[in-house]
Amino acid sequence: MPTQVNVHEAKSQLSKLIEKVLAGEQVTIARAGKPVVDLVVHEEPKIIFGVEGWIGVEYDDDVLEGIDPDIQEMFYGKDWDK
Repeated sequence: MPTQVNVHEAKSQLSKLIEKVLAGEQVTIARAGKPVVDLVVHEEPKIIFGVEGWIGVEYDDDVLEGIDPDIQEMFYGKDWDK
């Protein structure tokens, strides 16, 4: 069951509210009875480095037109213009 608390309650019970969120409960903080903030568990962003980060990324080939040949080689590989 979702929990809604006012700002004053949230300040005095923050540790308990955090535990509820970590346990999977929805917690909303309200101001003057209107919901304004949902507490959620923080998630680290997934950052992909290297070639794997480009897999599935679509780009328009025209964007690379007129760019330094060395840069184009990085995208298309050696002998890209043959």
